[in-house]
Amino acid sequence: MRLFSALPFTLFSLLIYNALAFTTGAGNPLFWSEPMISIAMVSGATFELLASDLLITLGLFFLFIEILKATRIGTTALLDHMFSVLVFVAYLVEFLVLPQAATSLFFILMVISLIDVIAGFSISITGARRDVSFGHGGEHL
Repeated sequence: MRLFSALPFTLFSLLIYNALAFTTGAGNPLFWSEPMISIAMVSGATFELLASDLLITLGLFFLFIEILKATRIGTTALLDHMFSVLVFVAYLVEFLVLPQAATSLFFILMVISLIDVIAGFSISITGARRDVSFGHGGEHL
């Protein structure tokens, strides 16, 4: 159970992208620019949420969850940070090697994964500094 809670949610964005890029998107190169949701607005305009926009929104939601998870301490948090780095490396390798990953959508998801890595370590370090007091005999330096 601890291992599952250490899995970074940004992994799900990568898996969803790959699942769609190698199935539906493989047969239709314009798949990411197709509207998934269309809503007629009061103004008379039509709001369209594209497949790429929907996945970016989901990626940002997963980033939010990861930032909340970064406030934890302990071995699970350390595993989470290590797995986040591995997920970012997977994004980077795919971006550089696979033609299906050479899209602006994939690049944005990769940047979200990088932000997860940087924010996770930054939040953990800041929290660790607060937990450690330096000084002699109760005095703080």
